[in-house]
Amino acid sequence: MPRRWIQPGALLLLALTIGLGAPAATIAQEATPAASGASIGREEFRRQLLDRFPMEPVGRTGGAVVVGETGDISTVNGILTADYPTFYVTGAIYETLVGGSPIDGTIVPGLADSWTVAPDGITYTFRLNPAATWHDGTDFTAEDVRFSFDAVLDPNTGSSYTTTVNEAVASYRVVDADTFEIVARDRFVDFLYNAPGTVLIMPRHVWEPVGFEAWTFDGGSTGADPARVVGTGPFKFREWVQGDHVTIVRNDAYWDVVPSIDEFTIRILPDDTSAVQALKTGEIDVIGIVPAAETQGVSDTPGLKVDVYDLLDSTFYAMNLDPEVTPLFQDLAVRQALFHAIDRQAITDTIFLGYGEVGAGTQPKLSPAYAPERMTTQYPFSQDRARELLAQAGWTDSDDDGTVDKDGADLSFDLIYAGGSGTVDQMVAYLQDAWRAVGVEMNPESTDGSVLLERLDDHDFEMALLAFSWGPDGGQGPVFACASAERAFNFMSYCNAQWDALEEQQKREFDPAKRRELLIQQSDIVWTEQPIGLIRFGVGRTGYATTLHNFYPNGYGLLWSLAYVWVDE
Repeated sequence: MPRRWIQPGALLLLALTIGLGAPAATIAQEATPAASGASIGREEFRRQLLDRFPMEPVGRTGGAVVVGETGDISTVNGILTADYPTFYVTGAIYETLVGGSPIDGTIVPGLADSWTVAPDGITYTFRLNPAATWHDGTDFTAEDVRFSFDAVLDPNTGSSYTTTVNEAVASYRVVDADTFEIVARDRFVDFLYNAPGTVLIMPRHVWEPVGFEAWTFDGGSTGADPARVVGTGPFKFREWVQGDHVTIVRNDAYWDVVPSIDEFTIRILPDDTSAVQALKTGEIDVIGIVPAAETQGVSDTPGLKVDVYDLLDSTFYAMNLDPEVTPLFQDLAVRQALFHAIDRQAITDTIFLGYGEVGAGTQPKLSPAYAPERMTTQYPFSQDRARELLAQAGWTDSDDDGTVDKDGADLSFDLIYAGGSGTVDQMVAYLQDAWRAVGVEMNPESTDGSVLLERLDDHDFEMALLAFSWGPDGGQGPVFACASAERAFNFMSYCNAQWDALEEQQKREFDPAKRRELLIQQSDIVWTEQPIGLIRFGVGRTGYATTLHNFYPNGYGLLWSLAYVWVDE
């Protein structure tokens, strides 16, 4: 049954996305996992899902759904996935033990039919679905789960979730073929999100002969050897023509809801304009985010529709705080000056035409800790204040060339971002102009998503413009915890001892109100220290053909209902 896999962080590199994901505040708080007890049953979840999202009877079996993207996927290996649109593909091929409900982001059954938590609050026992099989017909067993946890925890594999899973999991073992046990390091409120909800399960019989250090370039990761791309999910891999398209096809032997469509394709298009044109001419069926300037035009086009909804995403620029890479952002005054120099309301109003909202704090609107009014530091747009802060940090225009300098060096840096989006290009051009107005030189560098991911993982950048999809539980450790500078999403190398101390508290706080307060305090620390400059919280503007039935994009997943979708001829 459809559910969203839970990645504790996934990048949306603007033309590509990285992120975690997050639910509506009141729902998320009410659904905070208990320290002990049992799970929701699969049938109960199905009932809730169909009550919330009524599904039309299938009027036609067959056909295809084509989604247009301006950035390519980065792998077809579930363990190595860290971004969108890659998760759209790997999340349909592979599955996790538990998933996230598209109703509210709470934990629901995945490959595990159910689970129990022992009285100690740390021992979780997962009952696997005995009907699940791999695409090549091999039985799925708990040995595959054990192997997948081995893979994600080995630093040689290259997973972005190694640190997150390692900090959550003390041990794990196979109980029998259909039962798997995980022992948490402590009673963690977010354990199900950060361990069983994070690891996409890989087939041991396919991958065990391959050393973890060789996974990145193996044909089962690059798609060069389709026979090695084997999952348990509702879709099977067909082909990935890099830079052009990736196609997956219906798994007729799927153990749960078998899709009605024959195939699903992501088509790579050169830019937003091409994507909108392809949607209007029927060459593609879906655009995840329609450019703001095109939203009304798409909505007015016969046969098309646009759904607008809150997201779990935020857009920000990240500064590299490692002094060995660049010394430019070590001074808080410089980071705050850059933020004062940009008119974020103007960005929202003119570039995004009012869609979304100016961000305050790090928690987006769907988070249980969304509280912009609680942020103690204010950053009104003020070029004068930006210049004052730069001068306080010793940056002045000593040679009258228009760029501030210090100790003989100009305040100049490169900003790397994923190209392909005219909207993002506009935002980059605005940032360049805004910072130039206060004497700061920013040099934009457009690249493709895979290169950007590599640069981020290697901490090989000065500044990067990103979008990030946060998790439904409100936790942000994979981005801001000190330990997350390795094998996670803290590309900035940010580290704050007070933030980390609060992190240890919030992970163990099962009272929703108390936990919310801790998360707000963490948000305020980051907001004050500015390792990232959070520009805005976005909204989904999904454009799609009305020939798609049972398609329900929302803030908990763009394609979660794909197994229920059927298309007109």
